[in-house]
Amino acid sequence: MIEEPPFLTLIKTAPRPTQAQIDAFKGLPTGFICDAMNGKGALDTAIGPIGFGRDYDCTACGPALVADNGPAEILATLAAVSMIKPGDVVVAAVDGHQGCSASGDQLMGMMKNAGAAGFVTDGPMRDYEGIVDVGLPAFCTGLNPNSPYGSGPGTVGGAAVVGGSRIATGDMIIADRSGVVVVPFEEIDRVLAKLEEVKAMEAELEAKVASGFCAPLGLDALVAEGKAVVKG
Repeated sequence: MIEEPPFLTLIKTAPRPTQAQIDAFKGLPTGFICDAMNGKGALDTAIGPIGFGRDYDCTACGPALVADNGPAEILATLAAVSMIKPGDVVVAAVDGHQGCSASGDQLMGMMKNAGAAGFVTDGPMRDYEGIVDVGLPAFCTGLNPNSPYGSGPGTVGGAAVVGGSRIATGDMIIADRSGVVVVPFEEIDRVLAKLEEVKAMEAELEAKVASGFCAPLGLDALVAEGKAVVKG
């Protein structure tokens, strides 16, 4: 017989990045972060800025506060509002359920009032116009006006799989119009160090492209090394 889980579990022992670590990610494109993580780190393509970011600025950067709800549930997200620390990005996991909304404008307003820096979910949202008015950056799979339940069980402050990636409370979330990237807590310093190299390489390439550069593969060298063959 399966044991009945607790109605709600609150975990308050998760690590948290320092303010200096958080600030170091601010203003950086998500593509830079992925390059510093060997080309990975982004959540599934289905999760993007609500409304494609066309009506307000959807950029967010901060530590994850994970609310693991389960399908069609919202209890953990409601509880997460009371656990938000200023600058947190609330990550609401609904097991990818697409049949109802994972949040609406009023809940978004509460999260913003509590100091959240953004909201990410693997489900849809509703009350689009109201969410735009609230102005809290939101990333979801689309829109659906159906209502979720608040019956539980739910867990806040732990970890969950969202958009194909495991996200734990305390991981860094960086999100913009290109998508959502997660940097595991234990990888933060390594990724920040690699980012300095990525920024330098990007600046160098940007200057070359602006000057007319258009030979990314170096075909002559590939042919000379026998890695490419010219026919005809």
